[in-house]
Amino acid sequence: MIRSRAAADLPACVATLRVVHEEDGYPLNWPADPRAWLMPPGLRGAWVAVEGETVTGHAIVTSEGELSRLFVSPQRRGAGLARELIAHARAAHGGPLVLEVANAAAAAYYERSGWILTGSAVADWTAPDGSPVTLRRYRSA
Repeated sequence: MIRSRAAADLPACVATLRVVHEEDGYPLNWPADPRAWLMPPGLRGAWVAVEGETVTGHAIVTSEGELSRLFVSPQRRGAGLARELIAHARAAHGGPLVLEVANAAAAAYYERSGWILTGSAVADWTAPDGSPVTLRRYRSA
């Protein structure tokens, strides 16, 4: 089930994010305050995928129409949760979304899903080892 994220969901969101980070390296740099990272400035809406009391996925959309903080528990991948979360974000925004990704697997997912690559740039932050990070920019079809 996908529903709007509540403040009470944040601890479970952080716990799921930790698993995703340890498995996949997302986010690339673990945030100093993961709860705050899940609530960036300009937040327009946030959704969670839940099974019972367990948060299995998360996504936000900003006032600028950026899809962000999208993650799905590794144990629930392949069940269509990312697609459902994106659909909720797009419906809330009322139009096409944009996003930036650094991870090649994420980029491949968006490309398979019909997102359009609009450019790339070097991030103003670095990977944990200090190396530069290239961000790919996409727009939903």
